[in-house]
Amino acid sequence: MASSKLQALWNHPAGPKTIHFWAPTFKWGISIANIADFSKPPEKLSYPQQIAVTCTGIIWSRYSTVITPKNWNLFSVNIVMAGTGLYQLARKAQHDYFSEAQPAIVEE
Repeated sequence: MASSKLQALWNHPAGPKTIHFWAPTFKWGISIANIADFSKPPEKLSYPQQIAVTCTGIIWSRYSTVITPKNWNLFSVNIVMAGTGLYQLARKAQHDYFSEAQPAIVEE
């Protein structure tokens, strides 16, 4: 039974023999890098970069559901891209527009 499922995956139109498998698989690297940036201070984040990551995720998530065959690897990586981009944008906006300046600690 496992062999037939592996054979079906191998021969799928979006399986490992096609670019439709490998492009989204390598795209996970962008999402992982964005997750690694969660520890980066918000002042070092870039609005244009995070807007691009978010928009790419949203646009390609939609596209991956209307193409034939449906590419669930492409869908999932783009949902994660959109989510991490939105999270980073929220962190940056909160830091830039909603946080109060921290008072300096004066030692006597």
